[in-house]
Amino acid sequence: MNIIDNFTNLFSDVWGKGVAGVNFSEISLALIIFLFFLVFRGLFTKIIISRLEKFVSKSSNRFDNTLVKSLEGPVRFLPVVIGFFIATNYINVAGKASYFIDSFNRSLITVLIFWTMHQIVEPVSYLIKKIEDLLSRDLLNWILRALKILIFILGLAAVLEIWGIKIGPVIAGLGLFGVAVALGAQDLFKNLISGILVLVEKRFKIGDWIFVEGIIEGTVEKIGFRSTVIRKFDKSLAIIPNFQFAEKAVINNTEITNRRIDWLIGLEYSSTSEQLIKCRDQIEKHIQSSSDFIVSENTKLIVKLVQFSASSIDIRVRAFTKTSDYHECINVKDRLVIAIKEIIEKNGASFAFPSQSIYVEKLEK
Repeated sequence: MNIIDNFTNLFSDVWGKGVAGVNFSEISLALIIFLFFLVFRGLFTKIIISRLEKFVSKSSNRFDNTLVKSLEGPVRFLPVVIGFFIATNYINVAGKASYFIDSFNRSLITVLIFWTMHQIVEPVSYLIKKIEDLLSRDLLNWILRALKILIFILGLAAVLEIWGIKIGPVIAGLGLFGVAVALGAQDLFKNLISGILVLVEKRFKIGDWIFVEGIIEGTVEKIGFRSTVIRKFDKSLAIIPNFQFAEKAVINNTEITNRRIDWLIGLEYSSTSEQLIKCRDQIEKHIQSSSDFIVSENTKLIVKLVQFSASSIDIRVRAFTKTSDYHECINVKDRLVIAIKEIIEKNGASFAFPSQSIYVEKLEK
């Protein structure tokens, strides 16, 4: 009987003292409260998010929908923060344990705040419409990524400060390390600065067809911090360092307003003056009356006899198409070739081709 009494007393004593002076009753209650918030976190999040979605569905702007979607993570984390705070309030602790719990609660709240700030960066960019007028969307994406990284670093620094870790010496150490890295990573910073310049100057954007002589021609798929991803016309993927676009001339074919046709049409020397004049005038008339071309002060039409070449008399045809689309321009050229061929044949003239005449002199014996 004494053994049972001794065990009961010992059990009661251990239960009362618990862990670090906290009895198991308080610990059990705290765990139940925390588990309650943890289990019902999904239901809580679903209710809040569904109400917010229902509310923002009444508006048509992109900001509301993006904001609700971005805040889903922090909203799911909120019950964890509240649950842990309430649970630890039912535990009476002192000394180091109290400091640990207080620091942990502060850390959770700090993470929640900075996480929320991190998530609302992108939705806010949709709210400020004028930013996209001043900056390209690609440069804006760069700024958003940099801002998110900055918020993450500040959040990490704030959490470290809560736990008594001073970030000043760490930053100083990183500064010395950064100098060493910078000396060995000059190309990286060169590409980074070049990428920023490309975006600030709006040389091209994602989806543009660009040409850099001797380097690349294709469609821009991604503009990164160090390099740009180009999809070539054979569907292969090329990753080009950004400094190439800063140091080389970049031709942005997507920004073409009108495509130019510039041909030299050579007619045989046997063509008469009348034939040359008729061919020239009829080609000019055809282009002026065609719906494929635009003739204006900025897009002048030239159809002139320009020179005597080695094997031909040349007609210069320079015209601008209405379309800027490459494939449609090919169709326009196709139709113009047929039309010019018909005009030349109708007037009895012929196209010249490179030729040489050899005269053999007969020598008398």
